[in-house]
Amino acid sequence: MFNFDDANRKSKEAVDTALRTYSDTTRGFQAIAAEAADYSKKSFQDAVTHFETLAGVKSFEAAFELQTNFVKAYFEGLVSETTKLSEMYADLAKSAYKPYEAPIATAVAKTTRQAPTATPAAA
Repeated sequence: MFNFDDANRKSKEAVDTALRTYSDTTRGFQAIAAEAADYSKKSFQDAVTHFETLAGVKSFEAAFELQTNFVKAYFEGLVSETTKLSEMYADLAKSAYKPYEAPIATAVAKTTRQAPTATPAAA
């Protein structure tokens, strides 16, 4: 027999889980956006400072060395920031999936138990 109280409770749990997941996901995207904005601002400021320094250089060798060091530092910073953002996205995906992990495992277990075993067709 259909139990309305159980259905109501399950519905409430599902809605609560969805709202919690949306809230956590929103916070995660806000953190990622803030990190990206901070990096962009810092990167722009570093580039402006570099070009101001580069404009004051008197020799080609000094300019070449300054530019080489800047590009190397910029690339290392970019790789570091990209790694950090990748980890933030991975953590966001894990936290978004976490509330659904147990219900999905339960559903898969029920489906696997209920699935009939396949028998080879007689030739």
